[in-house]
Amino acid sequence: MKGSVRIALDAMGGDFGPSVVVPGAAIARDRRPDSSYLFFGDEAVIRPILDQHPKLKAVAEIRHTSVVVKNDDKPSQALRAGRRVSSMWQAIEAVKNGQADAAVSAGNTGALMAMSKICLHMLAGVDRPALAAIWPTLRGESIVLDVGATIGADAQHLVDLAIMGSAMARILFDIERPSVGLLNVGVEEIKGLEEVKAASRRLREINLPTMDYRGFVEGDDLGKGTVDVVVTEGFTGNIALKTAEGTAKQIAQYMREAFSSSLLSKAGAVLARGAFDELRKKIDPRRVNGGLFLGLDGVIIKSHGGMDALGFAGAIEIGYDMVRHGLLEKIREALTLSTEGLGAAPEAPPAPDADRSDAPADPANS
Repeated sequence: MKGSVRIALDAMGGDFGPSVVVPGAAIARDRRPDSSYLFFGDEAVIRPILDQHPKLKAVAEIRHTSVVVKNDDKPSQALRAGRRVSSMWQAIEAVKNGQADAAVSAGNTGALMAMSKICLHMLAGVDRPALAAIWPTLRGESIVLDVGATIGADAQHLVDLAIMGSAMARILFDIERPSVGLLNVGVEEIKGLEEVKAASRRLREINLPTMDYRGFVEGDDLGKGTVDVVVTEGFTGNIALKTAEGTAKQIAQYMREAFSSSLLSKAGAVLARGAFDELRKKIDPRRVNGGLFLGLDGVIIKSHGGMDALGFAGAIEIGYDMVRHGLLEKIREALTLSTEGLGAAPEAPPAPDADRSDAPADPANS
């Protein structure tokens, strides 16, 4: 892609709205100087903050709207209540109309997914969207999907997730053939649900040149970084994500209590300050902020609702990288390769699912 990458921003989304979105865009602009921005939201609120960032202001435009999707709105409510004039919808629509290359929002996750699916539609050959998260590991980072966009999955959907996740990993990690694993209750081929085993068989049959399928992985492999991409359905993925977040907070609390329990432990904490600073950097959620909705005919990024400007900049940069390095083209090519020679996957009954408009879990505390 030539020229500037233009990012549409839902300026009113998240816990802090423009006070985080605008400074976050300023940071991203400094890191990605060939980016430009469309802000959607209340101009009276956005303009004074944008005026504080002259470099950003020179490559930014504000599109005014006073309608905001609330964090506690159900997706169905958000769609009914003036959806076409909300800051979230208009940011997505800018991608559809070619006015922007990607959209980023820290708003309501369920509403963002529902609006994106309706406005942009799905890529040919993909039935359902997925939310892919960057996961810190002992080896660096992995991609885990789906972490809550839809509940339940048949074998073909799991195969689609593997294809899309590996395309994302090729860009994000600069790996020609990312390793992929299916999350399961054991690594043995005889274990697990039939849908998971069927997906594993098909991934081995396809043997895509852009993917190194490694078979089943277990829950502890998430933190180990055993593979570059871990594939699971949204219910399990969201539970895994929330469990990891809770465990990290639990351990941090244990450490604070342990190093403040006595004068000696406090002295030890002072001596170990450098090590703690390094640990804090590794587990800083801002490093891995930004979930990508995969399967849509457009690039949509979900930022954590409570993230600060630095974290929001990271979400913008994920969107930028996906556009600059041709994510959608890579997914389309891989989907074509997966069907050529083997033919289309056999029909399977749909996986049990809740109302997909209202049921998405919220991995980003929207």
